[in-house]
Amino acid sequence: MSQSPAEERQKVIDALNGARALELNAITQYMNHHYNLAAMDYGDMAAKMKLIAIDEMRHAELFAERIEELDGQPTTAPSGKAEKELEVGRLFTSDRGLETGAINAYNGFLSVCRENGDSTSAKLFEMIIDEEQIHYNYFAVVVDHMEKLGDTYLAQVAGTPSATGIQYQGFVARQTGTPQDG
Repeated sequence: MSQSPAEERQKVIDALNGARALELNAITQYMNHHYNLAAMDYGDMAAKMKLIAIDEMRHAELFAERIEELDGQPTTAPSGKAEKELEVGRLFTSDRGLETGAINAYNGFLSVCRENGDSTSAKLFEMIIDEEQIHYNYFAVVVDHMEKLGDTYLAQVAGTPSATGIQYQGFVARQTGTPQDG
């Protein structure tokens, strides 16, 4: 028995919301790691973690926009709770696992989109999978360096700047035309 267009659309919305929930969890996780790495004086790692969290924020918003285009309601609930106060070595291993889980889930969600005739959502998943792979690669390299070099690697990163050079322009700056510092 074939499905109605409304049933097909709902399956895609459910897949998009599943992905959005994963992104919301990743944002919380990676921002927590950013703060902890900065506090431990691993600035370069903290800065990269912040930028990855910002990528995840963009992904969450892209999923929400697509859900709304399909007349759905974007979820606001993350898929889980952030792990806090992890040691540096475990932190990157955990994050590598999050990216692996996201890539696997997104490949499944991409199939749902294709099976239900939504090539636009499928293309969105393809793009985001590519970006998640870049995050995974970074985490994997850091884990590899820490496994091979241990404290020597961490000593090289200690004391590096955590500034990302991001220019923040929120609502107030856009309304007044006044630049703001983050």
